[in-house]
Amino acid sequence: MGDVRIDLYSDTSTKPTQAMREFMCKAEVGDEQKGEDPSVNALQEMVAQMLGKEAALFLPSGTMCNQIAYAVHCRAGDLILLDRSAHPLISEAGGAGVLARATMYPIDGENGMFTAEQMAEVMEPSTRYKPPFRLVCVEQTTNKPGGRIWPLAQVESVCNMARERGALTHMDGARLLNATVATGISPEAYATHFDTLWIDLSKGLGAPVGAVLAGTADFVFEAWQWKQRIGGAMRQAGIIAAGGIYALEHQVDRMAEDHANAKRLAVGISDAPGILIDPDAVETNMVRFDVGQLGISAREFGERLLAEYGIRVSAPGPTLVRLIPHLGISEADVDEAAAAINRLAGQLSEKGT
Repeated sequence: MGDVRIDLYSDTSTKPTQAMREFMCKAEVGDEQKGEDPSVNALQEMVAQMLGKEAALFLPSGTMCNQIAYAVHCRAGDLILLDRSAHPLISEAGGAGVLARATMYPIDGENGMFTAEQMAEVMEPSTRYKPPFRLVCVEQTTNKPGGRIWPLAQVESVCNMARERGALTHMDGARLLNATVATGISPEAYATHFDTLWIDLSKGLGAPVGAVLAGTADFVFEAWQWKQRIGGAMRQAGIIAAGGIYALEHQVDRMAEDHANAKRLAVGISDAPGILIDPDAVETNMVRFDVGQLGISAREFGERLLAEYGIRVSAPGPTLVRLIPHLGISEADVDEAAAAINRLAGQLSEKGT
């Protein structure tokens, strides 16, 4: 395997800037379990206000945000409706079944987005044989389908249907701010339709760790108990919370650069032989393409990109390759990656003829 020169594996590969590091070093701290860490408190208040919610809770990860939300909302056996490609179903180690003792009920949306009509077909009333649909979960932006944005009107119709059928609503908002930057729609406009939601700090925002879960004050009180219960409570956490504060104050609008670089990358490889890609499908910071026509798996394609060109990518499907520009990836990096992909695709295409 080669050394990683250009890391397009994920926006989780971001590293704090020097300015963020200096801001974190100066953070005021205290015991966050006692509510005495001023930096944690400031971050929580900032996110609650941004999302239009009563309260918010700083947590070590987005996965913990999802799992705590499920544990608070659900009783044993309850159903959680979500898309079949959603992160909580495929990438959180079955946490909902372990912690909330709830059952995931996946449906097939388009690009990770289902409709109110699809929900109406399956969300039948609970019987002595069938548990209730307690929660409907939306992922914004959609992860595995490639950073696609839920339209606000579809969010509203889905959440209205959930309430009509007696269910609560939760947003996995790992990349919500990518959606707001791309559309110009405020975070609160999306958030108002959900009982609970969270934003991630360690992806496009560039903080080193953490996420913030928001909802009513009563919800956050119960969420704090779960935070304590599963070991998410910290002490002088203001040092890492400060990274989130800096990111929200300085690095939100910057994510438009990632979106532009993703589009540039998609266009740059759109004529590569044997690669199937639709540049118009790039809505935020994710680029996906199919290498099936090259007679190679996505994993093998990625291994060769890394070994021969020092470019790291991910393989979300057997023949699907994913690349995510992020903080620290320049336009020049994107152009170099596009050139490498074109060269490798050309070599593989010639070999297959």
